[in-house]
Amino acid sequence: MGIKLLQFYKKPIALLHKQDGFTLLELLIALAIFAVIAVLAYGGLSVVLDVRAQTDLQAKTLAQLQLALSLLARDVEQAVNRPIRNKYGDTESAFIGEPTFIEFTRAGWRNPTQSTRSTLQRVRYFWHEQQLWRSYWLVLDQAQDSQAETGVLLTDITNLQIRFLDNRLQWHEQWPPDAQAVVTQVENGEKLDPLALKAIELVLTVKSWGKLTRLLRVATIAGQTQTKQDVQ
Repeated sequence: MGIKLLQFYKKPIALLHKQDGFTLLELLIALAIFAVIAVLAYGGLSVVLDVRAQTDLQAKTLAQLQLALSLLARDVEQAVNRPIRNKYGDTESAFIGEPTFIEFTRAGWRNPTQSTRSTLQRVRYFWHEQQLWRSYWLVLDQAQDSQAETGVLLTDITNLQIRFLDNRLQWHEQWPPDAQAVVTQVENGEKLDPLALKAIELVLTVKSWGKLTRLLRVATIAGQTQTKQDVQ
């Protein structure tokens, strides 16, 4: 009887031994599949992270660009007809400019500490070494030791071109225009309005964005015939 019972239980015991774990081949196949999935997942994650980094960089660049252009537009819109005296004692026009810089007097300089100073400010925007800079002076009529406060507004600016539109809708490469660019005050017997600056056009070439064009309205600034050397 005991021998028969032992023979009866042999088969289930053998079956149980066959179901223990995986074979070496099965483990190798599973590891290979896992490795392929891991590589694909890492590649996809790497692409997502690269795209996110590029998007963040573009967003940061765009925010800086918008901030700089907003500041420039605000300053230009507050330009006033107030000539200044430079540190050499020479008088400079209220608004001067060439294709790569503008300099002018603006209103609206905030004075939260109620200091004894004017609310007018002399500012200058210029392009140098692929950067857009802004300078301002603490006084309008400068002494020999007057120094400008200067900072970078934008980087990766590969080019800057500025043009000046007068109230007769004529474009100029500099302001004030030189004597040859100014139309006579009398044309066909009709007296024209005095020459004045109406707007400026800025064309910035940004490394990551290409060409950007802005047309900025200027408060009425009287013009005058002046040579290029006079405005430098």
